[in-house]
Amino acid sequence: MSSGNRGGLGGGVAAMVLEDGRVFRGTTFGAVGQTLGEAVFCTAMTGYQETLTDPSYDRQIVVATAPQIGNTGWNDEDDESSKIWVAGYAVRDPARRASNWRATRTLQDELENQNVVGIAGIDTRALVRHLRTRGSMKAGIFSGESLTEYEDMLDKVNGQPSMLGADLAGEVSTDEMYTVDPVGEHRFTVVAVDLGIKSNTPRMFAQRGMRVHVVPSHVTFDQIKELNPNGVFLSNGPGDPATQDAMVALTQQVLGEDIPLFGICFGNQILGRAFGRKTYKMKFGHRGINVPVVEHHSGRISITAQNHGFALEGERGEVFDTPFGKAEVSHVCANDGVVEGVQLVSGRAFSVQYHPEAAAGPHDAAYLFDRFAMLMEGA
Repeated sequence: MSSGNRGGLGGGVAAMVLEDGRVFRGTTFGAVGQTLGEAVFCTAMTGYQETLTDPSYDRQIVVATAPQIGNTGWNDEDDESSKIWVAGYAVRDPARRASNWRATRTLQDELENQNVVGIAGIDTRALVRHLRTRGSMKAGIFSGESLTEYEDMLDKVNGQPSMLGADLAGEVSTDEMYTVDPVGEHRFTVVAVDLGIKSNTPRMFAQRGMRVHVVPSHVTFDQIKELNPNGVFLSNGPGDPATQDAMVALTQQVLGEDIPLFGICFGNQILGRAFGRKTYKMKFGHRGINVPVVEHHSGRISITAQNHGFALEGERGEVFDTPFGKAEVSHVCANDGVVEGVQLVSGRAFSVQYHPEAAAGPHDAAYLFDRFAMLMEGA
């Protein structure tokens, strides 16, 4: 929902307008023009390149809570997908130069190259406190000729679609299947349904001897079966999980055939819905790389990377019936009790709300890929 042209660091006036009428004025950052999206904040102090290229941020204007952004520049290795997906970027103090041996250009350069409209020099502390109090909301960033009368900008902000009810997985999914071959000996074949997959996920599978067929979100169960997988993976992705009836039905077919299944983030919500659980929109979501999660049975705490604005209903340790056997809430957030994982008691299917493949981020949860390998080995 953005349109822009080449701008400059601090080269002009910009405004960020929220749906409740609050305005934050600053300077241009990245492209000049206008962009619309849902304003959310990310608490990560590192990894802005991975954040900006995460497809789960589709149609969202990301506010960085870390005061200085851009000091490590931009490189050609750390992208999590083929492009920047955020609708816009709001920062306090953009670095004026890149200072890292891996950098090939600046963050400013890349935002301009990809026509991403941003804003700098605003009080991001005040903005984040506002979003924490009022909740994530519709917003817009305006600069150049798009910086018009207040009422006109506010009308544009409020006229955009809501994230509640947004079906976005098809926007970010691959158009055609592609394959990532295993590193070393081939042990298993995994079909990964791309709902907004990050590039590090197939790499994590490949490092464990898995050949990964990444398939579009509109894949059919017959197409999955033709690939003869040892397991099926449901990826992260953007939008409202309540819109994914077709994907829920596909997941139920996989469960009905007793094929081992693993899901993360959006995939966790899809699996939960396949179990019969409902989802809801969170007030301001979890977005950061230091979120503590408790595994119910072991009491093990993992520090995790997260990016989600929707969650499953449920309580820690809750056991409930599904058409595929008993299931349970396996993980919850230590901060607020939000459901962070569900699984069949039999162990044949499990998912987590956080990102065990996190880059940048902690590696506490990488063992879940090994758990999936063990599940397929015992199948």
